[in-house]
Amino acid sequence: MFDEGFEHLLQVAAKLDLPDGLSAEVFGGAIVVAPWKPAFYAKRMRAVSRQLEEHLPKGHEIFTAPARFRFPDLEAALGPDCYVYDPELAEPDAVTVPGEALALALTLTTEASRPYDLGPKLDVYGRGGVPVHVLADMHDRTLTAYSDPSPERGYRTRTTVEFGEPLRLPEPFDFELDTAAFAAKL
Repeated sequence: MFDEGFEHLLQVAAKLDLPDGLSAEVFGGAIVVAPWKPAFYAKRMRAVSRQLEEHLPKGHEIFTAPARFRFPDLEAALGPDCYVYDPELAEPDAVTVPGEALALALTLTTEASRPYDLGPKLDVYGRGGVPVHVLADMHDRTLTAYSDPSPERGYRTRTTVEFGEPLRLPEPFDFELDTAAFAAKL
């Protein structure tokens, strides 16, 4: 009998031999393979990373390296573009990191990823309890900080600014994010 459950999908996604430039996530009962973000997004992610480094919660680290965060109640495993997490919650040899390790997930949309980033993935981060999710909508040229997650409704609070305007990040970060790097011509 073929097992199509979440655990099986996680194992299959972990074993995929994907060419460089592709990554796999699990959500909506499927394995979704997508390209990494374009190289010119790296400057924007690094600008955010540098600012976040000064405001990390105790014991947390920031990375842009590929990792999948697991939300078993929502049957999802997502890989944010940049993330702040508690490495103490990561298990050695595990193919995913528990979603509760995340303090912040940063997503930069592409034309292909935008429907997922603004829909099911945003829902998973909010209903999964990630305290802050920053979404850079590269199409609309806006940044949104989502916070106050709820298992029933997802995020209950959001603040949106246009690229170049400061974005207030709530606790546990509590600072104004300079978004000038996003205002540069793409």
